[in-house]
Amino acid sequence: MKTAFIVKIAGFFACLLLTASVAFAQESPRETASGTVNGAQIKINYGSPSVRGRKIWGELVPYNALWRTGANEATTFETSKDVNIGGKVLHAGKYSVFTMPGESEWKVIFNSETTQWGIKDDGSANDDPAKDVLTVTVKSEKAKEFKERMTFVIGDKGFSLLWENLAVPISIN
Repeated sequence: MKTAFIVKIAGFFACLLLTASVAFAQESPRETASGTVNGAQIKINYGSPSVRGRKIWGELVPYNALWRTGANEATTFETSKDVNIGGKVLHAGKYSVFTMPGESEWKVIFNSETTQWGIKDDGSANDDPAKDVLTVTVKSEKAKEFKERMTFVIGDKGFSLLWENLAVPISIN
């Protein structure tokens, strides 16, 4: 009887430990934005983190530091045909997207490697600069509404990253 009780208690604590480790190890959900811009089919696949009461810009995501632009695996951007972004041609294909947020300007980097995890073991962005194919500078702006989850939206003239109280529009010609 005593042994059965000990086994039940051990099983209870094992289940509790497993449940806690799964709860704390959850990844941000993967999301996909799709649309057509100037005849190009655009698809953005990204990890969508939440604000959860944190200050995002300048704290969780530091200014002037390379960011994986989302959570977990690197964000990917696919275009079915060549597009013009910031006066530069991005050829049809699939790219990872990294950014360097600033208080008013952002660098947006398209990289030819697309299967990497978003960060290295030391926490820095997993971008290999030798594989960067296009870098543009864009201006950020105050968002029209608060966004709890990081979101990409594709519109007629390009796409935008929306999170917290910030919008980062990127025009596609």
